[in-house]
Amino acid sequence: MQVRRVVTGKSAEGKSIVLSDGASPCERVLVHTPGFVSSPLWKLASTPDLAEPPPQDPVAADGTMVMPAGGSSFWVITFPPDSVLMSPDWNPAVAGPEMATASEGIAERMEPDNPGMHQTPTVDYVTVVKGRVVLELDDGKAVELSPGDTVVQQGTRHAWRNPTSDPATISVVLLGAKG
Repeated sequence: MQVRRVVTGKSAEGKSIVLSDGASPCERVLVHTPGFVSSPLWKLASTPDLAEPPPQDPVAADGTMVMPAGGSSFWVITFPPDSVLMSPDWNPAVAGPEMATASEGIAERMEPDNPGMHQTPTVDYVTVVKGRVVLELDDGKAVELSPGDTVVQQGTRHAWRNPTSDPATISVVLLGAKG
């Protein structure tokens, strides 16, 4: 799923304009994990000042999507069915480096002994866009989510699962938090 990203700003005269319209320059369609798509859309390291010109495209270069306190990032992620990761053809040694580039800031927080489990110093607003996903928490609770369902993830340890046979897409805003 290619995500169209429209970025607006102001002209020198103060009029609203479209600064860019197209796919994220860092969208990644993974080869070694078929069905996984990472579309980083925007990120800011601190509170923006709207009186200043907008920054150069902050996702034009690779880099973490986990921003410091006061920062934020916006991301759309498509997960393949869990069966892709369980397939004997899936090679984590080959897929790992590709996943690390597509999920910078998250991949290094993944727990090797608990695949998919991770925790970030962020408050995340998550909405299921397409398909179904399961939010798994470290107390064993699993919450099934469908399109339109939302989660406010408050820095807790969790994993996303896709037990269906179709890809599932979520939209995520991560807010850098203290603590």
